[in-house]
Amino acid sequence: MTDRGTAPELGWSTVEHYLGAGQATSYRLSDAGARRTVRYEIGQGGRDISLTVELDRHQRPPRSTLPAVAIDQINHHGTRMARISTTQVALVRDFHDLLMAVADRIVTGDRTLEEALEETIRAWGELLGRPHGLGLDKRVGLHGELAVLQAVARSHGWEAAARSWTGPRGEQHDFGLAATDLEVKTTTAEERRHTVHGIRQLEESEGRSLWFASLQLTRGGIGGRSLGDSAAAVLRDARAADRIAAMSIEASLASAGWSSDERDDERWTLRTEPLLVPADHLPRMTTDMLPAAVREHVSSIDYCIHVNHLTPVPGSPVDLTDFRLP
Repeated sequence: MTDRGTAPELGWSTVEHYLGAGQATSYRLSDAGARRTVRYEIGQGGRDISLTVELDRHQRPPRSTLPAVAIDQINHHGTRMARISTTQVALVRDFHDLLMAVADRIVTGDRTLEEALEETIRAWGELLGRPHGLGLDKRVGLHGELAVLQAVARSHGWEAAARSWTGPRGEQHDFGLAATDLEVKTTTAEERRHTVHGIRQLEESEGRSLWFASLQLTRGGIGGRSLGDSAAAVLRDARAADRIAAMSIEASLASAGWSSDERDDERWTLRTEPLLVPADHLPRMTTDMLPAAVREHVSSIDYCIHVNHLTPVPGSPVDLTDFRLP
C-alpha cells in the first residue's frame, strides 16, 4: 500500500500578495521524504508562476498538448526538474488552480507528472461545456464600470447614476448622462491598450457628445479590491441613499452576468490615474470611414487601440478626482 502525502496547500491570496509586490519566492508542496520534489515558483519581479517537479533518472518532461501551457526542463541545484508555465499572463489566476490540481495528484495520489497533468486536463475538459461565471476581461471591465458608477453618484446622486448605467443593458455606450455619453474601457496591461467591439462603440449618437475613459488596473494583493468587494460597497451606498436605485443596480449587475456566488478572490488596485478624453481625440474607426458596400455586408468589426500618447482633456462629464475602486 502506497503512503499518500498531505494535500498541498497554497491559496491564491498568498500568491497574489507576492505577485502584487513583485517578489520572487518558492514554496515546497511535497513532504520532505516524498519520492519526488514538487515546488511552486513565483518568478523574478512577480511576473509569472510555475510548478517544478523532480524527474526520475531517465525521465523526460512530458510534451504539452495545450497551446497556453509550456513544459521545459531545468536544473535546480543539481536536480533535473520539469517546469510547467503558461504563455498567457492574463490567465494566471486560472493557471494557479490547474497547477494546484496537478500538484495534488502528484503529492497525494502518487501520480507521475505526465499522469497528473493528463488526468487534470481530462477532468477540466469535461467541465468546459458548463458556464463558470464571467471571464477575466468581463470581470475587469465590470470592475471599472462600478468605479465610474460610484464617481457618477458622487456628482449626480444615486438615482441619476443608476439610470445612466446603460452598458449592462446592451446599449451602445456604458453611461448615458444628460447630454453626454461615456464609454469606459479597463485593462490590466502595462500600456493603455483597449479592444473596441463594433464600429459604433466609439461613435457619437446623434445630437450627443461622447467621452472615453481609459482605466488601468494591476493586481493589488492584500490591499486590493475584489469585484465582489466593489459590488457590495456600491450596493451598500446606493441602498443607504435610494433603495430604488439600488434595485436598478442589482438588476444591472445580474444583466452583466455577475453573481455573488461565483469565485471572487482576485484583488485589484489602480495602476495609473484614469484618462478622460473626447472620443474624437481617439484613434478610432467610425461608420463614415467605411465604403457603403462594407457597411452593408459586414455586421461587426472589433479592433484594438493604443492611447498611451493621449493626455486628459478638461471638461469631462464625470469628475474622477480622487478616483478609486469602490
